[in-house]
Amino acid sequence: MGIKKNLKKLLNSIPKEITLVAVSKTKPISDIFVAYESGQRIFGENKVQELEMKHTKLPSDIKWHVIGHLQSNKVKYIAPFISLIQAVDSLKLLKEINRRAKQNNRIINCLLQVHIASERTKFGFEINEINEILDESNKLENICIKGLMGMATFTEEKSQLNSEFTKINNLFKKIKNKKINTLSIGMSGDYELAINNGSTMIRIGSTIFGNRK
Repeated sequence: MGIKKNLKKLLNSIPKEITLVAVSKTKPISDIFVAYESGQRIFGENKVQELEMKHTKLPSDIKWHVIGHLQSNKVKYIAPFISLIQAVDSLKLLKEINRRAKQNNRIINCLLQVHIASERTKFGFEINEINEILDESNKLENICIKGLMGMATFTEEKSQLNSEFTKINNLFKKIKNKKINTLSIGMSGDYELAINNGSTMIRIGSTIFGNRK
């Protein structure tokens, strides 16, 4: 099945209020453009250099999201155009985003990444740190915290995934307000479970573009 059909099938299977981020990392410009012509406007990348290149070569109305770990020294390259930084995992990074946003006369939207996986290699704040980080973020005038993001354990064990998604959803419900309204959980293998656990934004790559080589 081609990208257009994959995208149509996916959009027909999820509630209309769910925001779909098409994860286009490692995919060529031509594939992204097929998805764009099918109506998709939000794309996610995890490498700054690749993101910069694609931003310059694709239509300007695309909303680009950083979905992977972002180093503080790379923020300056994406600050002029980035729509959402999904994986803010340290106060240092938050302050650097604020500094670069100010230089560009912008307010940059961010999600706080929460560590929910059993793997310690995954990034993110601990649940008990979030309120403190939210308090600190209120002092930063050029960022806007829109919600939370989580990456579940790489497993097919649904009970574990369900437990991890429930954990972040419970936190999200406690902090949710008019401004904080985004919960980004769920990828190609587990997005249905994530939606059942309160996800408002899913990050889908292989289901749209096919498996990566």
